[in-house]
Amino acid sequence: MAETMLIFDPAAKRQHRRRVAGNFAAFDFLHAEAAERLLDRLRDIRRQFPLALLQGAPAAWLAPRLAGSSIGQVIGMGSDFMAQEDMLPLAEARFDLVLSLLNLHWVNDLPGALIQVQRCLKPDGLFLAALFGGETLTELRQAWLMAESELATGASPHVAPMVGTYDGAALLQRAGFALPVADAERITVTYADAFALMRDLRGMGEANALLGRRKGFTPRATLLRMAQIYAERFAAPDGRIRATFEFVMLTGWRPDASQQQPLKPGSAKLRLADALGVVEHKAGDKAGF
Repeated sequence: MAETMLIFDPAAKRQHRRRVAGNFAAFDFLHAEAAERLLDRLRDIRRQFPLALLQGAPAAWLAPRLAGSSIGQVIGMGSDFMAQEDMLPLAEARFDLVLSLLNLHWVNDLPGALIQVQRCLKPDGLFLAALFGGETLTELRQAWLMAESELATGASPHVAPMVGTYDGAALLQRAGFALPVADAERITVTYADAFALMRDLRGMGEANALLGRRKGFTPRATLLRMAQIYAERFAAPDGRIRATFEFVMLTGWRPDASQQQPLKPGSAKLRLADALGVVEHKAGDKAGF
């Protein structure tokens, strides 16, 4: 962590999570969406996962969604034991599966967190994650920036920087996962106004935990102007405002000798031209001559 650039305030994030832990189910709709998408991917894999680690939600919350799934026992980080994502106190090769639900976007050392996840998986163990991507809350980000620039109150960060799809794939490779895959899915949620959106974010434990955030109260005029800009620029036809949430979905496996391996360059037994039924031309040849 000494060489990691600190962007987030871990103490503030822990406080946010503790504050909402008892009322998680009242604001769990995004976690439910992410969980369903991860479980859909899991249903396509024909194997059993006797022991799974869950990050980002209580194990008891996930249990009703696992009926008929291939998952056996689930241990929940934050409910069964306490730890930070980038400092996992777990034995190597313990879990068959790690599920991560909308928690990794607040981690300062994300590469380190993924390396530790890979380490705690058994060989050929599976990692499935959903984290908020770069387009998440783009409307709120723009509204805050415009309001603070217009009123000359000094711009401060209100929405955390988040990874993109290509970043996710590169991070999986860097952490040593085999067969890494990353893709993105977006959903749009509507609210009566920006204040309703921010109440939901606080209820989810997603309040601002950036180290560079404004520590005092936001001026009332700035807050009202932000809400006005949001309504002017991002309202749906029915007058409700739109909020974008992007899920970056990650899939990776701990390496194992039993996994399918890429062929060595030059080892193919069939030429591409033969497979396509065309004539192969040497470099510099002109077609038709």
